[in-house]
Amino acid sequence: MASSTSLLKLISIFLFLISFLTTQVVSQSNQCETTTNSCTNKDKATRLKIIAIFSILIASVIGVCSPLFSQSIPMLHPDRNTFIILKAFASGIILATGFMHVLPDSFDMLWSNCLQENPWHKFPFSGFLAMMSAIFTLMVDSVATSLYTKKHTEVMPESREVGHHELPVVSGGHFHGHHHRDIKELNVGSQLLRYRVIAMVLELGIVVHSVVIGLSLGATNDTCTIKGLVAALCFHQMFEGMGLGGCILQAEYKWMKKAIMAFFFSVTTPFGIALGIGLSKTYKENSPAALITVGLLNASSAGLLIYMALVDLLSADFMGPKLQGSIKLQVKSYVAVLLGAGGMSLMAKWA
Repeated sequence: MASSTSLLKLISIFLFLISFLTTQVVSQSNQCETTTNSCTNKDKATRLKIIAIFSILIASVIGVCSPLFSQSIPMLHPDRNTFIILKAFASGIILATGFMHVLPDSFDMLWSNCLQENPWHKFPFSGFLAMMSAIFTLMVDSVATSLYTKKHTEVMPESREVGHHELPVVSGGHFHGHHHRDIKELNVGSQLLRYRVIAMVLELGIVVHSVVIGLSLGATNDTCTIKGLVAALCFHQMFEGMGLGGCILQAEYKWMKKAIMAFFFSVTTPFGIALGIGLSKTYKENSPAALITVGLLNASSAGLLIYMALVDLLSADFMGPKLQGSIKLQVKSYVAVLLGAGGMSLMAKWA
């Protein structure tokens, strides 16, 4: 329960910071001219945004909750091949989200003509921040895992340093059995921690870009843009939610923490849209403050998502014993990754 409260506080603080940064962006309304066209219709755009809030909310709930209720379906159990393939598909979507959506948006914003040439056009801040974000994610992943492993190793018997000849002959069989059982429990515990670290860090990364995407959608009055975005975001949130839901399932959290993580994933994009609607009169997406704030957030999110998709999701599964023991399953999983990444890349045409 304490860990659930900590997670709730962490995500709540983060959402508050995004809201605060957004209000700071609004207060600095020095901006380039915002272009208008025949698709600009504020009243119609508001109706479409309200539809988008509920559509994306429903798609997000379906996506993140479907793996959590899959335990009642034997075919979708985490140990089954079907789950591995679906997780590979969702991991491909998360990878493409980082490379094809979030990172290019960051480059576009931080290289905008609305920003001063020095320093924004003199240095690739998007790539640098994405790289630093990936390194920081690695640090969190590594330190958390090593601290957990060290904590549990301290209570383990120091039998690994004892030669077989030093063991009592009479109780040797029992000792070895107990020793191997302890080693197995340690490995299972370490793997469980990794699943939990992966789930929490991935959740935070997704929350970042979900709020930013929602904010952009809520602030625009271009109905042509909104129509394409709603369909693309429903697809995006559903399958990205499946990837996150699979990680939450493998982390074996209690139902309260599962509910909290599913809730925050589901509401972050609608929250961003609602925030954008509320600030649509004053928020200017081409203002220097908006471009810098959102661009830096996107770069940070991109680095985190790319790292998580490649290292903690795809690499961990493909180099694990399950896939290494079956070439046929590897091929199916690779096809699933390509389909997920390809489908999400295609969505970049509209969103």
